[in-house]
Amino acid sequence: MKPQKTDGKDDLIDQLVDLNASPIDQPESSAYFALVEQARASLDLDGCVRFGQFIKSDYQSRLLAETEKLEPLALFSSKEYTPYGTPPDHSFEPGHPRNNTHRTTSGSVTRDLIPPSTLIQQLYVNPAFQHFIADCLDAEQIYPFRDPMRGLIINAMPDNTTLGWHFDANEFVVSLMTRRSDQGGEFEYCPNIRQPGAENYDSVLAVLNEERDRVKVLDLQVGDIQIFKGRFSMHRVAPTIGRRQTVIFGYSREPGYIGSVESTLRIYGRVMQEHVDADHIRHSDGLSD
Repeated sequence: MKPQKTDGKDDLIDQLVDLNASPIDQPESSAYFALVEQARASLDLDGCVRFGQFIKSDYQSRLLAETEKLEPLALFSSKEYTPYGTPPDHSFEPGHPRNNTHRTTSGSVTRDLIPPSTLIQQLYVNPAFQHFIADCLDAEQIYPFRDPMRGLIINAMPDNTTLGWHFDANEFVVSLMTRRSDQGGEFEYCPNIRQPGAENYDSVLAVLNEERDRVKVLDLQVGDIQIFKGRFSMHRVAPTIGRRQTVIFGYSREPGYIGSVESTLRIYGRVMQEHVDADHIRHSDGLSD
């Protein structure tokens, strides 16, 4: 592994991150090397890794205050979609995963509504944080989205809601929990249930039919950071009792990512001129978004 380098002391990272547990400020240290190697092994095996209590306890309440203050700006939707983020496709037989819909109720505060002065905006663009995530993914570099709305999202789930089984359009996401539901709200996922060029509909249908053999459960806690390869692993958030909030950091391996007009309008209810003007990046892995 060739560790990423940062220059000088990083005040934001020094304030926010528990550097004893996650020494991301020391990318040439043996402790950093061990942390990254463990993360890579988990991502290779499960497509998922969690860094418990990544954020210092003193700052967890400040991050919650930020997301709580901004939650009223969220667009809430309650629509039925397939695991591929689309309406049912009736060219497939009844019961097929492409016809199997679920209702998802959650809210999204998009990046353009989150002030640059917030800690979550500062963490999103922080070089040391990006370098650490890139090293965990064994990537030379990762890039914040150029999309003015995506990239940084506050996901808000009211009481008694769920985020249904789905795949992500992006290869990976990074999430930070700021509010844990009183009960429920566990993150459930099926590691590597599909691969490039192979949708594996039979396995997907089995999970949709409540078979649990492939399902793993991760009970995230406030202050935890998670890296998850959600393009290949179907996942959901179990029904909540009490409110739940997470911050989603979106990066890509190539610069300039902007979501399509169609998907942005479907998910966030509006688009900006950048979406209309962009030459959209299309996936070449043969999988549905």
